[in-house]
Amino acid sequence: MKHLTILLAACCLCTGIRAQLKVQFIAPDATGSGITVVHSPHIALYDPATPSRHQLLLMIQGTGGWAIYLRRVDSCFAAMGFHVISIDYPDDVISTTCSNSSDSGCFDDFRQEINFGTPVSSAVSVDSTNSIVNRFSRLLVYLAAHDPAGGWDAYLRGGQPRWDRIVVGGHSQGAGHAAYLGKCFPLAGVLMFSGPQDYLQVFKHPAPWQYRKGLTPANRQFAFLHVRDPYHFQFQAADVAAVTGFRATDTTMVVPGEPVHSNYHILVNNMETSDPHGSTLNPVFVPVWSYMIRNF
Repeated sequence: MKHLTILLAACCLCTGIRAQLKVQFIAPDATGSGITVVHSPHIALYDPATPSRHQLLLMIQGTGGWAIYLRRVDSCFAAMGFHVISIDYPDDVISTTCSNSSDSGCFDDFRQEINFGTPVSSAVSVDSTNSIVNRFSRLLVYLAAHDPAGGWDAYLRGGQPRWDRIVVGGHSQGAGHAAYLGKCFPLAGVLMFSGPQDYLQVFKHPAPWQYRKGLTPANRQFAFLHVRDPYHFQFQAADVAAVTGFRATDTTMVVPGEPVHSNYHILVNNMETSDPHGSTLNPVFVPVWSYMIRNF
C-alpha cells in the first residue's frame, strides 16, 4: 500500500499524555525514483489538536530497526507539539563494525556514506539516492504534496529541508547519525539516545569526526545513556563529550517518572531492566525527554 493515513485517538503511553494523532505510513519507493524499501514504511505523524512547536523531529532508529518500531516514541513527541518523522534507511550494518579497526577514519567514512551516499566506506554500500539525507528530503517533499493540511512545507525551502527548524534524534546507530548531521547542518537540536558507539578501541579515543567543529551549537545537543549499556557507557560518554565539547563527567543521574533539575547535557539512568540499551526510549522517561527539548 503506497499511502495509508490513520486518524486515531491514542494514548501514547507517556505518563498520561493523550493525543489525537494523524499517523501516516509511506512506502519509501513512493517518494522518488530509485528509493527502495529496506525494512518498513516511513512513518510521519503530528497532533492537529496540540499547539505546534513549529519544529520537526527526525528520529533515526538503530541497527536493524524498522522505522515503525519508533511509533510509540514518535507519538510522545507528537503529543509535545512536534511534527515527527522516522525513516526507513539502510541500517543493517552495525556501527561497531569499526570499533577495532586499524583505520582511524573507518567511523568517519561509515557515517558519511550512510548519511550522504558518498562512496568512501568499505563497511557499507549506500548510494546517494538511498542515503538518509536524500530519503528524508524526498519524504518531506512527498508529505508537503500529499498532505498539504499538515503543514509539512514549513520544513522545506527550495525542495530541501529547512534544517534550522529540524531536530534530529537517534537511538544507538541512529544517535551517531543524529550527531553527524549536527556537524553538517545548523539543526534546531540533536538528541542522542544510547550512543554514539564511535569509539576507536585500537586508538583509545573517539572517532575523529566527533571532534570536528559542527554547525549545531553544543547547547542544543543532549545525550541520554544507561550506566550498564552493553556498548560501554564510558565509551559512549567519551563520544558524546567529543561531539559536544562538554566533559564526560558532566552528567546528571535521572529517575523514571521524575523531572530533571540540572543544567547538564549528558543524562544517565540506572533503571533496573533487562534491556539497558533500549531503556532510554522507555516512555517512563518522558520528563527526561521534555528536559532535553525544553529550549529548542
